[in-house]
Amino acid sequence: MHRNIYKNQRVAVFLDVQNLYYSARDVFNRKVDFEKVLFKILNGRQLIRALAYIIRLQGVDQKGFISSLKHIGYEIKEKEPKIYKRLDEEGNLITTIKADWDMGIAMDAISIAEKIDVAVLTTGDGDFADLVKYLHTKGVKVEIAAFKQTTAKELIEVCDEFIDLTHFGEEIFL
Repeated sequence: MHRNIYKNQRVAVFLDVQNLYYSARDVFNRKVDFEKVLFKILNGRQLIRALAYIIRLQGVDQKGFISSLKHIGYEIKEKEPKIYKRLDEEGNLITTIKADWDMGIAMDAISIAEKIDVAVLTTGDGDFADLVKYLHTKGVKVEIAAFKQTTAKELIEVCDEFIDLTHFGEEIFL
């Protein structure tokens, strides 16, 4: 894998925890080692900030996981999922849960753009294609670090560099 790495690059990592977690679980039936992922994608470059975006899951104790992410060096951003209830045409109660960090990740990336050379989005979510284009207008190189099998084609096409995490093999799994 050829990567244009310059040790003096200032890097910010934006970790979409749920996206990476569920991609690894659904495709490989494995758990991601988020410390190894951070180490691999930094590749010796200067880390300015590493932000991890987490959805609080009802009935799931995430304290240990969050503590380990903090120990690695991630700043944690948490939010509650939004729950919407409505009645369908037959009067049945329909519950929809909306839980993503797309807007929060975009706002943070935009706000830090002036202080970094490289933004690494660890997500396969195609909704970030417009963010990548915007960061390019600010002179920021954008790398996507995700599993190719679960990464939107449009995201791979617009980024400066796609880091297929499967190339690291067993090293990035617990």
